[in-house]
Amino acid sequence: MTTHKKEFSPRELDRIIEMAWEDRTPFEAIRYQFGLPEKEVIVLMRGQLKTSSFKRWRKRVNSGVSQKHLKKRHPDINRFKCSRQRAITGNKISKR
Repeated sequence: MTTHKKEFSPRELDRIIEMAWEDRTPFEAIRYQFGLPEKEVIVLMRGQLKTSSFKRWRKRVNSGVSQKHLKKRHPDINRFKCSRQRAITGNKISKR
């Protein structure tokens, strides 16, 4: 499934998990910032979370609550983040 294994620093790993848990952060934002497609994010989450947490996350992502997939978002929303949130830059990790 994974064509390449990329090693992430603990800080990058925490940020990827945080972005994956956020309902309004689409998988495309994770791919843009870290180069991980949705399938690899799922593999990463499965490896990093407890089984019950992973199942809860998958259930939430596939529910109507989450907007992890751009197809579920309202067409007027054309950004990865809230307008009041700090900018997501191409420098591989957001500044906190």
